[in-house]
Amino acid sequence: MYQISLQRRYFNWLVVSLFCAGFCLPLWASEITPRDSVKTTPSLEKIVLIVGDSLSAEYGLTRGTGWIQLMSDQAFKEAVKVRMVNASISGDTSSGGLSRLPQLLKVHKPHVLIVELGGNDALRGLSMQMTQQNLSAMGNQGKKAGAKVMFIGMQMPPNYGANYAQQIAQAYQRVSKETGAELNNQFLKGIADDADPLKWFQSDRIHPNEGAQSTMMKNIWPQLKKMLADVK
Repeated sequence: MYQISLQRRYFNWLVVSLFCAGFCLPLWASEITPRDSVKTTPSLEKIVLIVGDSLSAEYGLTRGTGWIQLMSDQAFKEAVKVRMVNASISGDTSSGGLSRLPQLLKVHKPHVLIVELGGNDALRGLSMQMTQQNLSAMGNQGKKAGAKVMFIGMQMPPNYGANYAQQIAQAYQRVSKETGAELNNQFLKGIADDADPLKWFQSDRIHPNEGAQSTMMKNIWPQLKKMLADVK
C-alpha cells in the first residue's frame, strides 16, 4: 500500500473533470467579446475558434470568467483585433468535436483553430489510434479551411503510469507533426503541478476555479498572439 500525494490526487481529479457533467449539444458556439470594448470593424478582426471540453466551457464558473474571456480581454488590452468563438462542450470527445467541426468552420471561418480535446477519449477507454485519427482529421480540416491550428495537449496523472502518460504525449506530438499544427503542452502549468493545488480548484476538487483561469490564459496567449501575427 502507498499514499498518493495531494499533487497526484489533483492531477487525477483534473483528468476526471474532462468528462464530468455536461450534455453534448448538437451545435453550439458563443462569441466572446472583450469587456468595456469599443466595437471594431468586423473585417479587421481575426477570428479564433476554440473547440474543447469542460476546461474551456466555463464549467462551474460564472459566465464570462473563464480563460477564453480573459484572453479576449487581454487581446483588447494589447490592441490585438480578434474575436473569440467558444464552441466547447463539457464532456465532449474527439469524435464529437470532429462531427461538429465542418459546420463550425463553415459558419465562423476562423483564422485560428484551437483544439482542446482528447481527455475524455482516454478516460472512456477509447482507442488511442482513433483519437489520434480524429484529432489529425480536425487539424487537416482546419488547415484546409485556411486556419492556423493549435492543439492543447493533455497531461495524464502520474498514477496512470509513466508509460501511458508518455504514449498520450507522443500521440499529440504525432498529430502536431502530421498536420503541421502547433502544440501547446503548458495549459495547466502552475496549476495541476502547484505545491498546493487545492487553492486552484473548485469545491468539487475537480474543476479549476476562477482564480486558475488567469494562469490558463497566460499559458496560451503568447503562443496564440504569435500565430495571429502570422495571419495574412
